Amino acid sequence: MEKQAIAELLEEKHQELFDWLESQDDDKWMQGPEGRWTIGQHTLHLLKSIKPLNDALSMPRLLMRTMFGKNNREVRSYQTVATKYEQKLSDNLDKAKAYNEKLGPPKLKDKNYILNRLKTENKKLQYKTRRIKDEDLDELVLPHPLMGKMAIREILMWTAHHTEHHTKTLKEDY
Repeated sequence: MEKQAIAELLEEKHQELFDWLESQDDDKWMQGPEGRWTIGQHTLHLLKSIKPLNDALSMPRLLMRTMFGKNNREVRSYQTVATKYEQKLSDNLDKAKAYNEKLGPPKLKDKNYILNRLKTENKKLQYKTRRIKDEDLDELVLPHPLMGKMAIREILMWTAHHTEHHTKTLKEDY
């Protein structure tokens, strides 16, 4: 997938999430279905996953290469990345549940801040996606806690899928 298409996909998936979030009542921010995350927890989780990616993409490329290495395989397609993520998530359900329990619901007073930060981080990621060199997208890797090392192009596509995954979950739960 070309970087312009990835940036557009990031915008599309985040906008779908933001449109849905804006239509929800404030009481759902802190109160979710039994045993499931609240809307606030989903939103905070997405912010906590996109912020480190933006931080990493701000690093000098040489430092990134030194810290994480270089890609040694073909870059996977969007569908392959999405399918592999869903499989890894399914295979590691206990690990995901343990992580879920650690993330407490954010307070309602923090809702606007978290939403605005997520919107800003999304725009920053789109900008960085459009500006990064194609060879860096395919050659440089970053670590993912569930998926292992991924080429930057793959982790950008994963971010779009991850947002879609949480939007779908929210729509099903609420």
